[in-house]
Amino acid sequence: MKYNLLALLLLICILNVNAQNKNIPENAIITSNEIETRVYTEGNVLHVNISPKDEARFKGAGYVRYSSLGAKGDGKTDDVDAIAATHAVANHYGLKVKADDNATYYISGKARTAIILTDTDWGKATFILDDTSVQNRNASVFMVGSTLQPFKLQGVDVLKKNQKKISAALPGPCLISVVNSAVRQYIRFGLNQNNGSSQTDIVAVDKDGNIDMNAPVIWNFDHITDATALPIDENVLKITGGRFITLANKEESKYNYYARNILIKRSNVVIDGIEHRIRGEEDHGAPYAGFISINDCAYVTVKNTVLTGHRTYTTIGNADKPVQMGTYELSVNRSINVSFINCTQTNSIDDATYWGVLGSNFSKNLLYDHCILSRFDAHQGVANATIRNSTLGHMGINAIGCGTLLIENSTVRARSFVNLRPDYGSTWQGNVIIRNCVFVPAAGKTCGCYPCRWVKLWPA
Repeated sequence: MKYNLLALLLLICILNVNAQNKNIPENAIITSNEIETRVYTEGNVLHVNISPKDEARFKGAGYVRYSSLGAKGDGKTDDVDAIAATHAVANHYGLKVKADDNATYYISGKARTAIILTDTDWGKATFILDDTSVQNRNASVFMVGSTLQPFKLQGVDVLKKNQKKISAALPGPCLISVVNSAVRQYIRFGLNQNNGSSQTDIVAVDKDGNIDMNAPVIWNFDHITDATALPIDENVLKITGGRFITLANKEESKYNYYARNILIKRSNVVIDGIEHRIRGEEDHGAPYAGFISINDCAYVTVKNTVLTGHRTYTTIGNADKPVQMGTYELSVNRSINVSFINCTQTNSIDDATYWGVLGSNFSKNLLYDHCILSRFDAHQGVANATIRNSTLGHMGINAIGCGTLLIENSTVRARSFVNLRPDYGSTWQGNVIIRNCVFVPAAGKTCGCYPCRWVKLWPA
């Protein structure tokens, strides 16, 4: 009878924990029993027990450290479970997370994602992400999420270009993502030819459904097959510091993208001071989908950050011919008002051995300011982009889209100052404004373009 009562009390405790956090993505079961604090797994489920003494200590400090949940930080012991558990505890109690400055956290290829819902300070700590053997290449290492869950939007059947309001019941400010799968846009030609993507748009609205006209509807949707509302967190979540090293994968060079990254799926986020380096790249490998990947959100700033371009590999494309694979350090998809400020990269922006750092799709109001990076690229369209006080390297500025493309006080060291991508139709519907800029064709190197051939014929 005594053991049955204890089991019942434990079950009630677990149910209470889950009920208190019904909106938090479930990646751990947290209990608070009169035993020591410990982290363990059953199957692939992460369990965390916090002793009452440690619970009081964490709450009193206002934060929890990775070492408090068992992370060794010795660069050898796999700390992935301890790191995920630390964030689960911080999310549960509404606490910040701190790393130890002198620690080196080894993160294996285990399919475990640490969900970040609170401010996180990685300080001067080092994180080694081992991609040489992974269980799931699509499993992010960290995911910045929200307790506000997306929901299907009912009653929105059509949407018109430049429409000012959506009639829908909303709990607060939201991003509205709409799709018409019956219409194809951005049909691609060339070596990576495809049949395009479903017509897609995303807009920001207030609680009354008024659309932010700085990022308006860009298509006519005569029919909508999917409409999703993503509530916008109004407070800013901050992530600071951290020195990351990726041990590169050794896979065959095919389009098997790796997403072992920091994934941001929450609006109003600031990332400040991250450094990322890559080790162990060889003459083959699978491409990457972005070490910092920003999806389905708004008002995200990445600043004072050091990045690294990935080595370029070749495969056979859809046209059955060799093609270089895009492999990214930064990616932005279906997002609005995303800024990169004072960002640089470790390898030369003029070295074509490395692919350009940014790729983006279906996004609006992208900004580079005081950046020195090898590439800005909008694949499947951008509505409004600004590049200022920046230097772009060998892959330059590539874009298709609409609105205003503003480039000012910047230097471009590519083969063209602006490349309106011919594989997507070379289309820009709007204004292109260039002022106070410097163009250094091919970084001053001789290439196969007409001006360079002329220089060969008529040397100075």
